Amino acid sequence: VQLQASGGGLVQAGGSLRLSCAASSGRPFSNYYGGWFRQAPGEEREFVASIGRRGERPDYADSVKGRFTISGDNAKNATYLQMNSLKPEDTAVHYCATKSILSGPYTFSDLGTLVTVSS
Repeated sequence: VQLQASGGGLVQAGGSLRLSCAASSGRPFSNYYGGWFRQAPGEEREFVASIGRRGERPDYADSVKGRFTISGDNAKNATYLQMNSLKPEDTAVHYCATKSILSGPYTFSDLGTLVTVSS
C-alpha cells in the first residue's frame, strides 16, 4: 500500500485543519487499520490517532483527545484527521499510516504534511 498525506498548513492557535490520507492498494482499503502520527523538530515520531478497519474503535493520544477526530472512507481509500482548537505544540510533520493486522507494524506515508500553529 502507498500512502499520501496532505492538508497541512499554517494556522493560528485555536484554528482548525483537516488532514487527508489517500491510499493506493491492490486490496480493499477496508482490510486496513488507519492511523496518524506526528514528529516535531528534534522529537521522536509519536502516535496521534488510530481507527479500525470499518471505523470502529477510534483511539487518540491524550494530548489530542477532545480536539482531533479520525475518520475513514473505504469507498475513497482515504482516512482523515480533523484537527480543531489547534495549539502551538501541535506543530509537527504529520504522517498517515496503515496496517493489515491489529498487532502488526504500521506502514507510513513516505512524506508527511507539515502543520504549523502560530501563537
